[in-house]
Amino acid sequence: MKLLIIEDDHHLSDTIKETAADLFETVQAFDGEEGLFLAEQNIFDCIVLDIMLPYLNGYELLERLRETGILTPVIMLTAKDGIDDKIRGFKAGADDYLPKPFHREELLLRLTAMARRGNGIDLKEKLHFLGLTMNLRNKTVQIGNDQIKLSGKQLDLLEYLISNKNTILTKEQIFDRIWGFESETSASVVEVYTSNLRKALKPFSYDTHIQTFRGLGYMLSDQEKQDV
Repeated sequence: MKLLIIEDDHHLSDTIKETAADLFETVQAFDGEEGLFLAEQNIFDCIVLDIMLPYLNGYELLERLRETGILTPVIMLTAKDGIDDKIRGFKAGADDYLPKPFHREELLLRLTAMARRGNGIDLKEKLHFLGLTMNLRNKTVQIGNDQIKLSGKQLDLLEYLISNKNTILTKEQIFDRIWGFESETSASVVEVYTSNLRKALKPFSYDTHIQTFRGLGYMLSDQEKQDV
């Protein structure tokens, strides 16, 4: 899973990153404008958001994010613990609220719960698409009784598509999500991996569920359709 931390205290941000390292791949932002830009890419499973930020505070950032229709789960992390601050945070669109100082274990539990709700992950940590089952714990994929052999990035791509089934994902979203903002790889790698994933699924007639929207991106659809 992918986590965005928007916190201007570098030490605290690094602490959160270390705390979540076993479950999340983390991207860090240290001011409100950078945080908003990254959050608007809509590639994260959770966001940890501070309130007191340079350039754009957490309330304003969250309001603008929700106005654009991005519903990524957000936990507000702040020194402000008054009831008025909590009410304002929830009205802005926060999903949870944790005042500083906090216990690492509590933050991790809250993040895990939010990510599971957002991705539809069940208690066994599995994703399902029609007759396909993906086990997120041991990174295996099965269709019926047959196990599908996929490479690391193919697994990441399939997981992202299933988690956002029936939603068009742009090539840029997919690239940023799987390869990362700082990757030196060309975005054309998305086409290569999508093609390879289709080939792996073709013997089971699941390749047609990955639809191409030319000039835009891809979508995993319940319905089999031709590329458009």
